Amino acid sequence: MEKLKEKQTAAKIDVGVALLDREGFVVYTNDTIKRWLGKSNPQLIKAGLELLIPNHRFSKVFASGKPMDWQMELGGMHLQINAYPYPNCVEKSGIFLVACNTVPLKIMQERLSEMKAVADELDAIFQNSYDAIYITDANGITLKTNDAIERLTGIPKEYYIGKDLRYLEKRGIVQKLVSFEVMKQKKPVTVIQENSLGKVLLNTGSPVFNEQGEVIRVVTNVRDISELNRLREELSQLRKFHAGEDQVVVASKEMERVIDLACRVAATDTTVLLLGESGGGKEVVARMIHRNSRRYEKGSFIKVNCGAIPQELLESELFGYESGAFTGAKKEGKPGMFELAHEGTLFLDEIGEMPLHLQVKLLRVLQEQEFHRVGGVKPIRVNVRIIAATNRDLKKMVAEGSFREDLYYRLYVVPIEIPPLRKRKEDILPLIQFYLDKFNRKFQTAKSFTDETLAILQRYQWPGNIRELANLIERLLVITPSHEIRPDHLPKMTGVYVPDNEPAVQEHAQNGLPPVSASEITYSLEKIEEWGGLQEAVEQLERQLLAAAYERYGSSYEVAKALKISQSTAIRKAYKYGIRIKSGEV
Repeated sequence: MEKLKEKQTAAKIDVGVALLDREGFVVYTNDTIKRWLGKSNPQLIKAGLELLIPNHRFSKVFASGKPMDWQMELGGMHLQINAYPYPNCVEKSGIFLVACNTVPLKIMQERLSEMKAVADELDAIFQNSYDAIYITDANGITLKTNDAIERLTGIPKEYYIGKDLRYLEKRGIVQKLVSFEVMKQKKPVTVIQENSLGKVLLNTGSPVFNEQGEVIRVVTNVRDISELNRLREELSQLRKFHAGEDQVVVASKEMERVIDLACRVAATDTTVLLLGESGGGKEVVARMIHRNSRRYEKGSFIKVNCGAIPQELLESELFGYESGAFTGAKKEGKPGMFELAHEGTLFLDEIGEMPLHLQVKLLRVLQEQEFHRVGGVKPIRVNVRIIAATNRDLKKMVAEGSFREDLYYRLYVVPIEIPPLRKRKEDILPLIQFYLDKFNRKFQTAKSFTDETLAILQRYQWPGNIRELANLIERLLVITPSHEIRPDHLPKMTGVYVPDNEPAVQEHAQNGLPPVSASEITYSLEKIEEWGGLQEAVEQLERQLLAAAYERYGSSYEVAKALKISQSTAIRKAYKYGIRIKSGEV
């Protein structure tokens, strides 16, 4: 309370007023002057006023007959002083003195600057909110909205300002909003609606009251839950299996069969051979088998990439070595991966890259569960489950003599082939959503893909399989500046996959579009080159069509009806291309 009083005192503006006759005697002073000078006797006040208006300034005012002003410091105050000559009732001149303490004004100025900075910050937060925020007064007139409203409705925010919600509803720009229901109930109200763009919007309106308990504002938060609903539907059909830190996302029948088989063999110690292209998820399936086995609680999951370790080092990595086994060896020796995987699972990735002389030693371990370290003479027994993986054709390698036949059959106990991503398209969108959520959490973002982008990604061939998909999504979340990832954000190497037996012309025919002749394609390509690219050509054609439609029909309602688009789209496109709309519509 004391600090509040101090602030109120500091903000009080003091103005001292005094009247002096021609001889400098005091005719009148207000209480402020007396308080400043700490005097009440006229003679003493006169002496004090000489501090405010020295003799040389006093004389100068009379000599010039014009007002004068100056500044000075007095007792911690910064005074702005103005002196005005005046005639009195006995036709003798005098001086009217006004002194203002500007310190409170400076304090007020600083506070106004601070308040402006806070207001600017709040406005920036308001405008950059991912959800749309819509503010109306008690009469339903739009006072303010943010940039997100355009993303959700397709119409610039400037169009809404000053508009009555009843007018916007009548024009079909918006559906019935919650504002009037909030005013009626005097409490928050939430409704779910679908707009003309096909977006499902969650609208939550909240009242703002004055001191009399009357609703003076309604603040509505508008959130797009279309993607959430779509994801919920997909998740209802989606199966996820844990594999350590990773998850196996399954939506296709092909992957369901893979996972079902992997779950069955997990309960045994049977050797498993995982087959499939690189990046298809073989390691994730291997980890899932280990996680669902009895060995998960007893031992570790150890991975060895046989193709990534130089051949001269692979043997010592797998089987370890004894002290002094070779130059540079540790004095105490070193255990190998088989020893580290004791009671657990050893995952031999890229088994097809293992040299022949090590294949013999591996076969012995598989058959007898024992081996010798490099440079050692004492056999070491281990209890290890082997899961091998390869993207190569081992049977062909056996025929060529680069892979041992006996080892092939020893590994080929339970083969599990993981189909490439292009052959299980039902998994693409769930995987995209899975990695989108994962990297949004990692980078603390809330980005999403447009439907057009998802359509392109679903048609893509994905030669790098899941690894390529995950890397692409991570890259897009890092480099894309906007909340929505559009087709133009995709890298150039991302193309649309069309199977060999489904040419592009056939695909168009299936969509009800007439096939395009070679001459038409050639002409179109020449025009596109003139226009500066496909996107520019499409926009130019769209601009011409809209301009012609507005010229013929006049109103956005008729244009929308003729072009078979929503009225909000017709207005948004007109704003985009600078097409004049009737004044009654905006």
